[in-house]
Amino acid sequence: MRFIIFAILLAFPFLEIAVLIELSQRYGWWVLVYLVIIGYLGLKLIRNEKDQIAARMFQQMGAGSNPVAAMFSTARNMFAGVLLLIPGVISDVLAVILLLIPGNNTNVGATGNQNSAQYRASANDEVIEGEFTEVDDSKPADNVVHLPRKD
Repeated sequence: MRFIIFAILLAFPFLEIAVLIELSQRYGWWVLVYLVIIGYLGLKLIRNEKDQIAARMFQQMGAGSNPVAAMFSTARNMFAGVLLLIPGVISDVLAVILLLIPGNNTNVGATGNQNSAQYRASANDEVIEGEFTEVDDSKPADNVVHLPRKD
């Protein structure tokens, strides 16, 4: 099993080079333009994921779910960005396949709203619990406030 994995890892760069040579013979300098554009898109993807990881984790924690799902989604997208940075068509196809895999967001229903079973009140909702007693607002005739006695 180790030999098979080693052979695949060893053959991957040679296969990438062979595909790039074949494409450059067919399409010329357009392959270079393709590689530069795809590399730029991979770099933008990595930067975007780096900037959004904290927000995604806080959003998952605020929704009451596990932030590890956000970390795995970000790691998958960052790995796809690295694959886009590697010059080659095969790695680009693998990156697109990784990006097309849908993430599992359990907090959002089919309509885009939160499921009612998963709803939690936000932190800024204030609820004050206590007991109350109705007090008659009429004032006594002598304008003196009479307090109840504790006998």
